[in-house]
Amino acid sequence: MTAGGLQGIRFALEGIDEITFHRVLRDLMTDPAFARPLQVQATPPRPRQDEVAALTLVFGAQDRLLAVAAMQRLKTILLRYDVQIDSIWTPEP
Repeated sequence: MTAGGLQGIRFALEGIDEITFHRVLRDLMTDPAFARPLQVQATPPRPRQDEVAALTLVFGAQDRLLAVAAMQRLKTILLRYDVQIDSIWTPEP
């Protein structure tokens, strides 16, 4: 994911229900680890479609260290809600 110098770390969250997804998203939006310049893109679960829920941390190359710290924080939040991470996609350095 590199458009205009932006990169992203995508977490696929297969099997997460809507309520848990929104709780995780609420925690992300109130946690200072995810403040600007980082962005969070959310793809909610869609049970009737074959699309997997996902959260993507979007950042500029200069903010890579912030993104790594936010990624660790996101893992902690997901563990709090017993959410399994099915895959993580990260850009090449």
